[in-house]
Amino acid sequence: MLFYSFFKTLVDQRVTVELKNDLAITGVLKSVDQYLNIKLDDISVVDQERYPHMIAVKNCFIRGSVVRYVQLPSQAVDTALLQDAARREAQTPNPQQANVRVK
Repeated sequence: MLFYSFFKTLVDQRVTVELKNDLAITGVLKSVDQYLNIKLDDISVVDQERYPHMIAVKNCFIRGSVVRYVQLPSQAVDTALLQDAARREAQTPNPQQANVRVK
């Protein structure tokens, strides 16, 4: 849930999403869901010579399972807040792990 909450704070920011098939798309983040599916508007392809069929596309929906990286604007990332949230999430007991026994 940490990444989902973090990405929700980046709505209306310009990001670059690199897919597992090496396609990189830059656009304005419009929405993200709990599966980290991403909707981008005003997109452009980083390597237009390699993907000429994508030039006419203006918005897209990207399934979270095909994303390799998301490049974020550095001014949009509050590292102190992110570290604090990660620390709090690590300290919260997970009910699924409570029932696991190690032999």
